[in-house]
Amino acid sequence: MTTRPQGDVAPATAPPSSGPTPEQAALRPGLKNRHLSMIAIGGVIGAGLFVGSASGIAAAGPGILLSYALVGALVVFVMRMLGEMAAANPSSGSFSAYADRALGRWAGFSIGWLYWFFWVVVLAVEATAGAVILEGWVPAVPQWAWALIVMVVLTITNLASVGSFGEFEFWFAGIKVVAITGFIVLGGLAIFGVLPGSDHAATGFGNLTGHGGFLPNGPGAILTGILLVVFSFMGSEIVTLAAGESANARQAVAKATRSVIWRVGVFYVGSILVVVSLLPWNDPSIAKKGSYVAALDSIGIPHAGQIMNFIVLTAVLSCLNSGLYTASRMAFSLGQRGDAPRSFVRTNSRGVPQPAILASVAFGFLAVGFNYLWPDTVFQFLLNSSGAVALFVWLV
Repeated sequence: MTTRPQGDVAPATAPPSSGPTPEQAALRPGLKNRHLSMIAIGGVIGAGLFVGSASGIAAAGPGILLSYALVGALVVFVMRMLGEMAAANPSSGSFSAYADRALGRWAGFSIGWLYWFFWVVVLAVEATAGAVILEGWVPAVPQWAWALIVMVVLTITNLASVGSFGEFEFWFAGIKVVAITGFIVLGGLAIFGVLPGSDHAATGFGNLTGHGGFLPNGPGAILTGILLVVFSFMGSEIVTLAAGESANARQAVAKATRSVIWRVGVFYVGSILVVVSLLPWNDPSIAKKGSYVAALDSIGIPHAGQIMNFIVLTAVLSCLNSGLYTASRMAFSLGQRGDAPRSFVRTNSRGVPQPAILASVAFGFLAVGFNYLWPDTVFQFLLNSSGAVALFVWLV
């Protein structure tokens, strides 16, 4: 029986050997504690929260709060367990590597490749979403060109060093945190009728029960809501993969996983509570404009649509940046375990798994092509299957 590698970060010094050098076969700890903290927070606030919550509200009404709370509880439990394992044994393969050791090679292989597949499809989805926004601002540049530009820029960022990835993600996450916090504060003031400079009357919490009750579509709608919102939580686990490239993984990961409960409570449940309190759940503007834009418009915030477009673009770029990082590190880990081409294990002089990054982004570009050539057939199949993959990975 072969012995599985227990870590994938290069030591400070390594004895000479006939095998690959550390520069060729190991990652380097280039992420700081502040990077991991913001990666953990940014992973929770995904683009799905901003653009996907309207469908959940339409399906479950105010009861969508229970859907978010239940999925959030699952995320908290999973992250606490995953965090303990990541702190004890940091690995770029995270749960795939742990499943390999605990359940067998079949589990690590299956989960690793399925997770990689999920993220390379996400690359195409997010690149397309970002391109749509950018084309709206600069229509002279076609959508496909914007998708190409954002993919190339973030590929270069990931190829530069893990520190550059962490720095980009630090600022992307910071913008998202400021935006969602500002939304909750403004919305909370408007709910109680004390928003400065606004004549918006206090709504209180009457909208939670005033339009068909808290569960206008019945208790079964909670399950429908869960299926609609579960994918917006994907990304919470990225910090446990990034732990493999942190100089102080135990402390940083422990702190990040301990705080996941308030992050889920504030950013998800808190912001959705603001939306369904300010507006009736069946207000047509929620479906037409999006839940957050509709809420901001209702309290008289000027240019709400453009503000949210900027925030969504930031979330999209953050997801692209994290998705490419995550896919490449999972490919690197699979290569280490002999479940992917050995070339994926090679790193450049900066400790970056260049072949794994290029292979992942190549499939991302291919998926972007599918989106433009066959959006209703091939790409829709990839999108639907990636959603099922996400749920499977979380359940395992």
